[in-house]
Amino acid sequence: MTDTKRPGGKLGLSMCVALVMGNMIGSGVFLLPASLAPFGWNAVAGWALTIGGALALAFVLARLTVTHPEASGPTGFVERAFGRIPSFMIGWAYWVSVWTANVTLAVASVSFLSIFFPMLHGHMAIATIALIWIVTAVNWRGARAAGRFQVATLAIKLVPLLTIVILIPLAFGRAEPVPVMPFPAEGLSAAAVGGSAILTLWALLGFESASVAADKVHNPTVTIPRATMIGTAATGILYLIVCSAIALMLPAADVAKSDAPFSLFVERYWAHEPALFIAAFAAISALGTLNGWTLIQAELPATLARQGLLPAWVARENRHGTPAAALLLSSVIATGCVILNNNKSTSEMFTFMAVLSTSVTLWLYLACAAAALRLRVAVPVALIGLSYALWTLWGAGLGVSALSLVLMAAGLPLYVWTRMAAPRSAPAGGE
Repeated sequence: MTDTKRPGGKLGLSMCVALVMGNMIGSGVFLLPASLAPFGWNAVAGWALTIGGALALAFVLARLTVTHPEASGPTGFVERAFGRIPSFMIGWAYWVSVWTANVTLAVASVSFLSIFFPMLHGHMAIATIALIWIVTAVNWRGARAAGRFQVATLAIKLVPLLTIVILIPLAFGRAEPVPVMPFPAEGLSAAAVGGSAILTLWALLGFESASVAADKVHNPTVTIPRATMIGTAATGILYLIVCSAIALMLPAADVAKSDAPFSLFVERYWAHEPALFIAAFAAISALGTLNGWTLIQAELPATLARQGLLPAWVARENRHGTPAAALLLSSVIATGCVILNNNKSTSEMFTFMAVLSTSVTLWLYLACAAAALRLRVAVPVALIGLSYALWTLWGAGLGVSALSLVLMAAGLPLYVWTRMAAPRSAPAGGE
């Protein structure tokens, strides 16, 4: 039996749910209502489609985990279905998207904190790098240390979401009427629903987190499916209620131009002072998400190394059971990314990384759904997930989708070098 009390012990159900929800609920949701405001009721339909598609894909990942527990996560499923090279390309691109997205999360967290500590404005790069390494230090202590941190930050980051949920019935209970946006007389627009669905998927990225960290999960065939479905459903329902309320109960023009739509809602239906604290919760939200993805940015390359897809030293662990080499390598690369992009604005970096991360992760979802069909696992649901992933990938745009393919191919020289350097130590597998 796994000793879950020792440092570096494995993650239980509550920590896995926190990992899934914590990685999904990041800084982006606090800005998303502004992007969705022009879509109105179409955004509500977009949320419904996205939640359905995400649940289908989450179910596929859960069933694959049960039927192929030895695969150690999504890249293992792809390898069993299509061979080593597709597995490497998907895993490589996903890893790159994780550490680059971590840069965005760190920048966003520092940006929110600068409201309370104005001196950070002149030292954004230094503060961002410092935050990356503080979270790296937390993860150095092992998966359970990161899991405890994730549970704590999830409890805090849920506060602004639950505040909106509580304010909705209170607003309708007041004597003053609530100006709800009317349902469009012409009905919903397929193009507008599709456009909003792409944005909403970005907010739901991360439901695969427990599967990616399978090697650090206690009783994974039971824990991962439960955590994946619970975390995805709970987050989706919260997002649907909160973002729809902000989009429909406030003037669309005000929400669209707002840098803090959550604060706008709280100020409108409560008071100005509580609205000021939303920025603090947003900073903690970004910090918690950064912690969860830092765990993934270490576990994913370590898994690829154990599969013989990356050099063996990448999987080396410290005494806490953390893949220390992968953790340090990822954080060093993230630090370099901050330095190289120091001249870009926060919004420019955030927007670019959001679109790119969505596109790259869609290839992972697409590959896992196709792997389930190939392996004859949850075939009807896998067909739904595959169709949804293809539809959303098409909607993301040709340019971004092409860039994500280039990103996948860019790692092939490293794969070839790894295979040439240690051909005998690599596990058997189809090419």
